Amino acid sequence: MPELPEVETIRRQLEPELTGRVIESARIFDERWTRPVPPRRVARRLGGRRIESVGRRGKYIVLGLDGGDALAMHLRMTGNLLLRDGGGAERRLGGERLYDGSPDARYLRAALELDGGLELWFTDPRRFGQAVFLRRDQVEPYFAGRVGIEPLSGELTADELAREALGRTAPLKSFLLDQSHVAGVGNIYADEALWRARLHPLSPAGSMRLEHCEDLRVGIVEALETGLRTGGASVDDYRDARGERGAMQDEFCVHTRAGEACYRCDGTIRRIVLGGRSTYFCPGCQRRLRRRRRRAGRRLATGSR
Repeated sequence: MPELPEVETIRRQLEPELTGRVIESARIFDERWTRPVPPRRVARRLGGRRIESVGRRGKYIVLGLDGGDALAMHLRMTGNLLLRDGGGAERRLGGERLYDGSPDARYLRAALELDGGLELWFTDPRRFGQAVFLRRDQVEPYFAGRVGIEPLSGELTADELAREALGRTAPLKSFLLDQSHVAGVGNIYADEALWRARLHPLSPAGSMRLEHCEDLRVGIVEALETGLRTGGASVDDYRDARGERGAMQDEFCVHTRAGEACYRCDGTIRRIVLGGRSTYFCPGCQRRLRRRRRRAGRRLATGSR
């Protein structure tokens, strides 16, 4: 599944193509794309609307429409965005990913017909991708329960991380994958961030002290900025809109490097499975924190209530 750097790369490619264009009509061929809302209702709401902005919230691409409404799209595992012009030429946005995705018309789930003869196609072989039409007053409430702090916006601080992690016993890796805490961090960048922070992925999230939270903040930002700078990670066959491979995989410090030497110490990178996800770390320099015990006075005060 694309993570923040890959989705942001696609957003940047879409922005100059779509901003200011009018959606003349919307054709939705798969009811799962808009479930539980009927496709016809969404298509009616999109027709005639001008695209005012192309944004991103976590792993969602958000088309801001005139009047303040929005269309939020999530690619999931095999969703692809494809631009087609009136002459039949096409440009793929986001390219191949870990799971086999195809821009083939057989997998067409929706098409937005834009002014000037341009079409935006959403193809998805496994049909996991989704779109949600949001009225102006629904936009913020929708993302409030799904998308946490945007890590590259300046909102991510050690104090905010500490507040999110307080009292949580889930492993740090699982904590980072929960999009309601920090938006856009997935399996790859969680591994890379934790290595940079020198924190073991199995450490309980609530075991971090403020200094650990600052280390993790820096690790998250550095990992994501490296992903953006290198055009994303082509672990298998991801391509950008120009058909080029990303180069983040050449910058991996731990991800997919099981059995290789750590770049920082004399340890050997290990792979474990956590929550069904392959997780890579260095046992030599990534410290495993222990669950913090409450002070006796605090326990007594709590029990006396």
